[in-house]
Amino acid sequence: MTGPILLTGGSGRLGQELRQLMPDLIAPPRQELDITQPETLTACLARYRPAGLIHAAAYTNVAQAETDRDLCWQVNVQGTRHLVQATQHLGIPLIHISTDYVFAGERGNYREGDMPGPPLNYYALTKLVAEEVVRVHPHPLIIRTSFRPRTWPYPVAFTDVFTSQDYVDVIAPDIALAIQHWADIPDDTLHIATERKSVYELAQRRCPTVQPGSRSQARVPLPADSSLDCTRWQTLKQAWSLAHA
Repeated sequence: MTGPILLTGGSGRLGQELRQLMPDLIAPPRQELDITQPETLTACLARYRPAGLIHAAAYTNVAQAETDRDLCWQVNVQGTRHLVQATQHLGIPLIHISTDYVFAGERGNYREGDMPGPPLNYYALTKLVAEEVVRVHPHPLIIRTSFRPRTWPYPVAFTDVFTSQDYVDVIAPDIALAIQHWADIPDDTLHIATERKSVYELAQRRCPTVQPGSRSQARVPLPADSSLDCTRWQTLKQAWSLAHA
């Protein structure tokens, strides 16, 4: 893709990693680009004239979303709607960062074409609605993923919650690779994650002193197994690797 790429959420966990990996990304600060204020988006698109837009901004506090529902909806749904309306009008392709929580977690190993829902918490609901908003766009790519900060942030991790999430510095390089090969991705949905494991197993990798816990202790309903089948992504990576060998 030729031309600049605009990034929302550049100060967030994933956004910061992507900016380190891809220094040419344009990531305006929130005072310049606030997705809940469509006039700031219009101004940014006119100023930078991007060839593509990566939408990584989101309200991601799963527990807090249960009580802070208005803001969560405003950011995750309304903000996404503003982006879709503005970019589709100008013919700008859109990558939307979504989540494994769009699945109920009853069985895990979800493929891209599996039916999402029903959402188990309010954050999941807003992200699922946001996906449907993005599908109105004529040139969308929805990347479902899941990541933690570089260091495990909690004293307890659940042994009975299964996931394919990983630490953000593990996930971000793959998302950067997908952005670099944007034009070579034939599908509109892509799962980017790692292997299935319990959250406790993931936590132990960087915090050996973490204590085991159960999802019954969580402040909000969580999927028991939201792991993603990433076969599509692994196939693409292998093809690109062979092409450059």
